[in-house]
Amino acid sequence: MQGKTKYVWIALGAATVVFHLGLIFYGLVPNLVSRPIHMALALPWTLILLARNRFETITGYILTALGVFATSWIALNHSMLADQYGYLLSTFQTGIAIVLLLVVLEMARRSIGWPLPLVASLALVYGLWGHLLPGEFGYTYIPLESYLGTLTIAEGGIWGSLTGTSVGVVAIFVIFGAVLNSGEAGQGFMNVAAAAAGRLKGGAAKVSIISSALFGSISGSASANVASTGAITLPAMTKLGYPRALAGAVEAVASSGGQIMPPLMGAGAFVMVELTGTPYTSIMTAAILPAILYFVAVWVGINAFARRYNLKGLNEDAQPTMRAVIITSGFFLVPFFVLLWGMFSAGYTPQYAACISILVGAVLLFLDANLSWDMKRTAQRFEAVMLAAGRQVSIIAAIIICASIIIGTLGITGLGIKITSLILAGSGGMLWPAVLLTALACLVLGMEVPTTAAYVICVSVAGPALMNLGLEPLQAHLFVFWFALLSTITPPVCGAVFIAAGMVQENWLKVAIFSMALGLGLYLVPLGLIANPDLIRFEHAPFAAIYAALKIGLGISLISYGVIAPLNALVRIGLVAAGAVIIFI
Repeated sequence: MQGKTKYVWIALGAATVVFHLGLIFYGLVPNLVSRPIHMALALPWTLILLARNRFETITGYILTALGVFATSWIALNHSMLADQYGYLLSTFQTGIAIVLLLVVLEMARRSIGWPLPLVASLALVYGLWGHLLPGEFGYTYIPLESYLGTLTIAEGGIWGSLTGTSVGVVAIFVIFGAVLNSGEAGQGFMNVAAAAAGRLKGGAAKVSIISSALFGSISGSASANVASTGAITLPAMTKLGYPRALAGAVEAVASSGGQIMPPLMGAGAFVMVELTGTPYTSIMTAAILPAILYFVAVWVGINAFARRYNLKGLNEDAQPTMRAVIITSGFFLVPFFVLLWGMFSAGYTPQYAACISILVGAVLLFLDANLSWDMKRTAQRFEAVMLAAGRQVSIIAAIIICASIIIGTLGITGLGIKITSLILAGSGGMLWPAVLLTALACLVLGMEVPTTAAYVICVSVAGPALMNLGLEPLQAHLFVFWFALLSTITPPVCGAVFIAAGMVQENWLKVAIFSMALGLGLYLVPLGLIANPDLIRFEHAPFAAIYAALKIGLGISLISYGVIAPLNALVRIGLVAAGAVIIFI
């Protein structure tokens, strides 16, 4: 991205930002207009910018042109299409449908690799020819015009409610994160973390925990979190003599927690709003205690590792001054305060509150940590916002639109109900076997597709089964979302671990082993949530929720310390057993 080309992408990023903010500020736009335009804006980023060779570049331009034509045709003819009720009336319309589906699959492939588009392709094959299957997995024949039309010209399939969430909510919070990340907020996170924990034993690791929790709350990406905070925390840990595998594990585990820390939660919270019908503020409130418990478990694990390896705190010269902490913290506290005020006090929708916070954060881009003003630096920051926002919004759009093919097919063919019945039969109608089957499915699927997509697919097929066995909707959704995240630190495919291992130049398997020990909370908190449903009822039953959190926190702390600390076998077994009893009894 050099020279004049860079300014083309900046302009495209600016168009993406203005379009999505405009949807919030300027009123209602028909869904069959806003959602196709959302996809059209994402096409160049995923098909051209992410091209890896000359062939992909050429085909990227061709597919972008076809995709823009098809999405524009949908938007321009939305009134006519609304009267067709998802039925294609001509060969031309069938061609539009095929182009849209092929472009969506290729967008996802170039954005995140083969697994998700491969699953979506299998869903399409099932939707087209699954009626030929014998037995319970066959279904009544669906005309081609009806199946493809429902996926591509109606407010279902690729233009369904998930895509609507991507357009109206996820994109806004991604822009919010891009604005904060392009200014002094990142340094503010690091300074606050260093001031709070830098002097403690294992302080460099604890700085990583706090900074990653704060940064992750706006990035929502484990990989981005590792790359950003890890660039500072990993050299600090290795310089103080931390084992490289442990340093990498600390950053991988801490960064993975960013995807379960409100407000962004890797876009999962916003999808959860759509799938459960629960207000966003309620999901944030329900998710906060489990997220805190996760970081408590990591903190206890670091204390145990500190005892084993005699880990040191940060040197005096590496700690920020109080003035630096106060000034830089304002760069993220002020926008966060405006966001929370807008949602909880003023009663605005989350996306409208986020828009106001974006404007506040944009003003802060003019200043640095010394409160000085430099127009050249400010211009560079706004360029960074446009580039980051355009790219991130587009990649998430590619994931969600592709996942919508799968969800649409599950609904059209009834496959989702059949898989739900299979889970119920396999578990013998008992909750815990169904929970463990779902956890295994989430882990396997999460190894191949991003967390949000894994969550959407798993909860669509397993969520109804869990709710039929007595779980509350939000309880089932949070459980599935947490286990979809396991693959960030669990071999054989563990993205956060791979990145951290590369940054510290250590064998990834060693980092993964340390990560699984340090990240025990990721495995135990969702199970504790099933055994103690009060944990997510903070909004309506705060005392019961706090009691449940204290109970689970004590149990996880005993297990974490028992697994990691240098103890004799009898004490280790006793601590782990006591912790399990406290959590599950």
